[in-house]
Amino acid sequence: MLKKFISYYKPHKGLFSLDMFVALVATTVEVFFPFLTRTLIRDYIPQKNVDLIINALYIMVGIYLIKLVCTYIRIKWGHILGVRMEYDMRADIFRHLQKLSFNYYDNTKTGHIMSRISNDLSKIAEVAHHAPENLILSILKILGAFLFMFSFNVKLALIALIPLPLMFLWGVFYGGKMRNGFRKVRRKIADINSTVENSIQGIREVKSYANESVELDKFENANSTFKYAKENVYAILGVFHSVFQFLSDFYFVIIIGAGTWLIFNGELGAADLIAFILYINIILKPINRLINFTEQFQRGSAAFERFLEVMKIDPDIEDKTDAYSYDDIKGKIEIKDLYFKYKNTKDMVLKNINIEVKNGEEIAIVGESGAGKSTLISLIPRFYEPDKGKILIDGHDIMNLKKNFLRNNIGIVRQDLFLFDGTIRDNIMYGKPDATEEEMIEAAKNANIFEFISSLENGFDTQVGERGVKLSGGQKQRISIARVFLKNPPMLIFDEATSSLDNESESLIQRSMYELSKNRTTIIIAHRLSTVKHVDKIHVLKNGEIIETGDHETLLEKEGYYYGLYTKNLF
Repeated sequence: MLKKFISYYKPHKGLFSLDMFVALVATTVEVFFPFLTRTLIRDYIPQKNVDLIINALYIMVGIYLIKLVCTYIRIKWGHILGVRMEYDMRADIFRHLQKLSFNYYDNTKTGHIMSRISNDLSKIAEVAHHAPENLILSILKILGAFLFMFSFNVKLALIALIPLPLMFLWGVFYGGKMRNGFRKVRRKIADINSTVENSIQGIREVKSYANESVELDKFENANSTFKYAKENVYAILGVFHSVFQFLSDFYFVIIIGAGTWLIFNGELGAADLIAFILYINIILKPINRLINFTEQFQRGSAAFERFLEVMKIDPDIEDKTDAYSYDDIKGKIEIKDLYFKYKNTKDMVLKNINIEVKNGEEIAIVGESGAGKSTLISLIPRFYEPDKGKILIDGHDIMNLKKNFLRNNIGIVRQDLFLFDGTIRDNIMYGKPDATEEEMIEAAKNANIFEFISSLENGFDTQVGERGVKLSGGQKQRISIARVFLKNPPMLIFDEATSSLDNESESLIQRSMYELSKNRTTIIIAHRLSTVKHVDKIHVLKNGEIIETGDHETLLEKEGYYYGLYTKNLF
């Protein structure tokens, strides 16, 4: 973990060196200050040497001016170093999240992912800035102080060493407790984020069922758990800091008491004791910083562990080293002897699937809910991978093709479509970011949405709201179809694209789907008969197996499973 953390410093070696240099300069001049004070009191004042006294005072002022400049540089550029490392980590984790397959997102809450990207990385950035200063320079400051102290009086310097092990042991003993406590706190805040996000995203359902009290109860449960976790941590912190403060105060008592005894016996001068007291104050600052830093370090360490947890997750679906693409894609799809089950499940969701879709052919896959229809079409773009069997595109095994090439040539229109929080333009152009204005307008016309967009005050620059909340279901669906028109792929998949729409919206979308499907290999998953009557072939799925195949009329004539569904009006 430490090696990985250090690697994020490498691109910013210049800033890191600057931060360390100014911190080292500030440490050096600060350690020199008590020595100068001792010399002033012990030598210059008794000698009544005004010039030396004035020079010493000038040097003291210079020391603090140097510290002023160094502190400014250290705080500004040290924090900028942390911010830039945070930027790199955030870019890495977001890039990695883009590689992870649906399996990861099926089993991970969005709130937990957001917590890693935002809260955790902010903690890591603080550690990235403060860790080198607090660990390296604090040690140097303590060592420098003791070098001067031993040069003044060995006995008192040895006595000054006695409390240090006790103080460090106290820090180490409670460090583990704090680390465990803050791990729990990070997990609980992720739970709160997830609860809030889920409630806000489903606010219309909440209000429709008048279940605000249910959501309040769920939030109260998560919030209370978080509160108790934090209270436990702060109880530990209370004991930790109060005992450490007592040890710090008692440190002065030990030095003053021992110094007084040595002065009484003629083994120490008053100026030496003053210098020792100043050095103890210098020593306590880095010790206090180190001990206080343990709290911050535990948070940052736990956050970085969580960051690495995500980064260590290997994508389930990756290109082979020799993966390839090819030109002039036709769009013939063959599914041969295919079996599939989800991770952590025993039973196969799909069994012995064999389907052939010729270039430009339009087929449908139908069946009751849970039959495995959506799972099947998710295997074609390699959102999941089969446990057994093959899927071929123009005779090429999709396992040997580049993922981006495969997905760039497949257009998908879903029932649970997603619109990004932006403008209509942004959402249509997502299908082809480098498209021209004319191409975008043509796509909107083909999707039967251009007239509606033109009626809006801001036209294509109209904001759609989060997940397209400002638009109706039919309008959102036609925008998603326009997006696919703009993408212009040779293969299409319609996953129950009209199942939740009213008749008027369905009619418009049917026309859009018809236009979009021309001269393209098309697979339709549908419940409504109106969307499958015209297709070249229908495959009937039951419990993950194809039990009937044929066109609409042929299947009705068989009076089998498809006929039963049709007569029950389940489509």
